[in-house]
Amino acid sequence: MVIAMFPSKFTLVSGMMLWTAGLHAQVQMQGSGPGGLVRIFNTDAAILESQEERKDLPCVVTPIKPVLGFDLRFHGGYEVSVPLKELAGAEDLLTMIFRVTPENRKDESVYFSQRISVPAIEENARGDAYLQGNFDLGEGRYHVDWLMRDRSERVCSSSWEAEASLPPKDKQLQLEIAPLTVQASQREAFREEPPVERLQTEAPLNVKVMVNFAPQNSRSATLQPLDTNALLSILRGIAREPRIGKFSIVAFNMQEQRVIYRQDSADQIDFPALGEALQSLNLGTVDLKRLSQKNGDTDFLTGLITEEVASGEHVDAMIFTGPKVMLQENVPPETLKQVGEPEFPVFYMNYNLNPQANPWRDAIGNAVKFFKGSEYTISRPRDLWHAWSEIMARIVKLKFGRRAVPASSQ
Repeated sequence: MVIAMFPSKFTLVSGMMLWTAGLHAQVQMQGSGPGGLVRIFNTDAAILESQEERKDLPCVVTPIKPVLGFDLRFHGGYEVSVPLKELAGAEDLLTMIFRVTPENRKDESVYFSQRISVPAIEENARGDAYLQGNFDLGEGRYHVDWLMRDRSERVCSSSWEAEASLPPKDKQLQLEIAPLTVQASQREAFREEPPVERLQTEAPLNVKVMVNFAPQNSRSATLQPLDTNALLSILRGIAREPRIGKFSIVAFNMQEQRVIYRQDSADQIDFPALGEALQSLNLGTVDLKRLSQKNGDTDFLTGLITEEVASGEHVDAMIFTGPKVMLQENVPPETLKQVGEPEFPVFYMNYNLNPQANPWRDAIGNAVKFFKGSEYTISRPRDLWHAWSEIMARIVKLKFGRRAVPASSQ
């Protein structure tokens, strides 16, 4: 890695301040990686090389231990707090630069930069400003060198070690990032999925996915990023399955009792369109008409399940996914009897981060059980990997019998 000794143009990176502007997507600096050329100030380069801890600009840096996400990527990063009194006065600009170096691969360092605009702050301001940065990793050990400076050239710097490691029972998981690899965190949750080379050796599968886009806490007024990313990871895992040729998606929300988005028999899932549709969710308000309807949520779910199961659409499997739906009244068994047993297998990937707190079967789980389907609890990445492997194995076996190809490794 060669570092040129002249200024670069810095790019906004994901950061959070409790008292100022919003979040920005993280960007990897141009030239990072094997044999690349990264252009930064020579003073910044000297600070990073020295790995000396400086507190000219008082701040506290807390490393974030790399954690495996449902997207099968390790997510690492840091949190920074700065006393507001240190930023008091006219508008300021905080510039952060950090590099992540894989163990024993110094020439493969990846650099990131960040600018945070600071508004004018009163001299007697109390409390702290909080910022955050992040990056994605493959398995392995890494060294992080980090600095932040203001317009007065005061510097806060820190260095730390980071390790991304799978426990022995998860070693069979196939991660989305190669070992000792550093990447910028994904900017857009609803980005378009890259094309998948579909298998041509067998007739392609056709699946319908029913997604309840709702928070873990049914009383929450917002759909939390953690929940959204987990549900999208489940969808992306399905979208990347090479044996599936057609996708039908029904995205709904139990709190608002409505279908948010529908996509029928498509070659690939339209994630940007799904994201745009989800913007219409308004979980913080209550429709008075819904309040006046006794068991309206049960009526909605009953109608949705019966309509989709009995739609006559040829599918090889129907997959429900989402957080638990605990209703006062479940879908009536007599209604499900009228629908009859589906000609396709039914699965439920129940996204539940804390199954011990709510071990009871929910309304969707009861309906899936009635249809002699299978339910899987998704609490951590390995649950998702194992569930999807088993689901695909069962779908393929039911359609092709003993000619089934091996289960998906996603």
